[in-house]
Amino acid sequence: MQQHRETLKRTIGIWGLSANIINTVVGAGIFVIPGIVAAGLGSASIFAYLFCGFLVVLVMLCFAEVGSKITHPGGAYAYIEETFGKYAGFITAILFLISMISSDAAIANALADIIGSFYPSFQSKPVKILFFLTIFSGLAFINIKGAKEGVRFVMMITIMKIIPLLAIVFIGFKDIEITNLYWETVPSLKDLGEISLILFFAFQGAESGLSISGEMKNPQKTIPRAIFISVLGILILYILIQTVAQGVLGNALATFQENPMGELANQIFGPVGLTLITIGAGVSIFGALSSGLLSSPRILFSAAKDKVIPIDILSSVHKKFVTPHIAIIVYAATGFLFASFGGFKLLAILSSAAILIIYLGVALAVIKLRRMEGMQSKSESFRIPGGYTVPILSVLIIGYFLSNLAKKEIIITAIFIGVLSLIYMVIKKLKFYRK
Repeated sequence: MQQHRETLKRTIGIWGLSANIINTVVGAGIFVIPGIVAAGLGSASIFAYLFCGFLVVLVMLCFAEVGSKITHPGGAYAYIEETFGKYAGFITAILFLISMISSDAAIANALADIIGSFYPSFQSKPVKILFFLTIFSGLAFINIKGAKEGVRFVMMITIMKIIPLLAIVFIGFKDIEITNLYWETVPSLKDLGEISLILFFAFQGAESGLSISGEMKNPQKTIPRAIFISVLGILILYILIQTVAQGVLGNALATFQENPMGELANQIFGPVGLTLITIGAGVSIFGALSSGLLSSPRILFSAAKDKVIPIDILSSVHKKFVTPHIAIIVYAATGFLFASFGGFKLLAILSSAAILIIYLGVALAVIKLRRMEGMQSKSESFRIPGGYTVPILSVLIIGYFLSNLAKKEIIITAIFIGVLSLIYMVIKKLKFYRK
């Protein structure tokens, strides 16, 4: 492996990384998931959460092992580029950036829509654009000042977003009707697989939270512990929310697919509950966006530093704050443009497939790094128990998920990767890459 010179401050600990992962994953999805899952599986929804949670744990264990060995900035991009070379790194970096930028742009639009439900002036295009400019530039400024400041902000937002959800869960337990939780049937593997695919996307984001690995204290221990804390916490929170929603609303839950949490809060607290959960949704979405602006620019920074994206200025580090300020500015500016123009259905399709491909690359990286371990020191790195069982299972499961993508999505993704491959060959031919 190539050696990377330390250029960023290591100031982030286990709880900071855990908060960043939770904040990234628990975004807008949690406010619509219960209705979607109930429509597919009814009271047996718990099966999908346990099944999906198991799959996510397998993938995140792969991230933990590779992340404890490759600790410079970039997260999944760094793991794949370091293991498989610049071509794989180039494809991963572009796919990851498109996925994250389009996701952050969509999140920003969702936040503007929520505010617009209270203040109609936010529904006008000029006001939205001004709002996007303010939010992206403001978050960029916070993160340019330092990852420590960015993580503090993320931890504060994480606490603010979790409190209303926990309030609904614990206060709502008294209103649960046990008969609403009885399983009428055991779901088929086909139904379970389809709903779990939706839930899998709801668990996405942990890989983005790991992009700040170059600024973590003792990453060999911090990464696996933070992954365990965050994924377990998210799984428990999701299961509790689904249980309360199903127990209180019963079969009616499936009819509230647009805003099931709002209806649940209305049932528990009355009209004030609807306001509470709407504010909570806004805070949650804003929190996910703040985590995106903290983590994702590090991918751009690492790709430029490794000459995978041959634009040297993107690898610049601020002299005073010691942060990748140019990468942050470029990422925030691109996010602003995407949010302002909107309408990224094609990018949404690519985003879904891209994350699965990136997960596949990380699982394969575990296998390759195990085979190379004779050339490396492994005394401080985390190692998944059970030999190759977890990475092989991860590869098979991810392959199953990819097989469930629509034919059109598979074709579009294949064409896009083909175009990226041609761009890579042109760049290489022009000798932008160092040998």
